[in-house]
Amino acid sequence: QVQLVESGGGFVQAGDSRRLTCVHSGQSFSSAAVGWFRQAPGKEREFLAVAQWRWETTHYADTVKGRFSVSKDVGKNTAYLQMSNLRPEDTAVYYCAAGDYCAAAKCMDYWGQGTQVTVSS
Repeated sequence: QVQLVESGGGFVQAGDSRRLTCVHSGQSFSSAAVGWFRQAPGKEREFLAVAQWRWETTHYADTVKGRFSVSKDVGKNTAYLQMSNLRPEDTAVYYCAAGDYCAAAKCMDYWGQGTQVTVSS
């Protein structure tokens, strides 16, 4: 069984930076990619970024390109989402996921429980 656990959420001010962490545990990580998504109240889950697990290829949504960055520590089974210049509209529950390398929630097989990020103006 694969488990993904996010951490690092919290309350931040507009313009601040924050790094989210996603730790994989359980059976050996065999998924091709790790993805990051978010969901704001009353909105659909939104794709943010995806990174191939064993390669350096990444893809970002236009809404976060240049502000958010994905990195990994394969030896620690950990992925990170570095967020900078945060805006109030970035307020959401953030999820990491594991699955295929594609920019859609339907491609992901495993999901973390989510971590809340709240950005005040």
